[in-house]
Amino acid sequence: MKYLALVYYDEKVMDRLSQQEWDSLNQECMECVAGLTESGHYITGSPLLPTDTATTVRVRDNRITTTDGPFAETKEQLAGFYMLEAKDLNEAIALAGRIPPARYGSVEVRPARELKETGNQAGGNAG
Repeated sequence: MKYLALVYYDEKVMDRLSQQEWDSLNQECMECVAGLTESGHYITGSPLLPTDTATTVRVRDNRITTTDGPFAETKEQLAGFYMLEAKDLNEAIALAGRIPPARYGSVEVRPARELKETGNQAGGNAG
């Protein structure tokens, strides 16, 4: 089953890291991806640029509107994601625990669902 591991941290805390600390963390992330790839658990993923580069898009009454920045102010910001393959939630949680930025913030693990032509349950609660 596919699980999305969303990496969150406080950008202000990360901005205080030295260049050496930041480089070391990024090298750890690359090593983590290599290990997850080797074990067959890594599907894809990417770090994200800071929230000040984000644009939120809404469509209301067939009209597109945009807002600079993320949708909501939060203590921790979305920093990146890993799409993982795991046999169950317990394995996905164990894999997410290996993601280095979890030491600085959190990793939300959420099962992904397949979008079907028909028969999708309202709200995405299909099992």
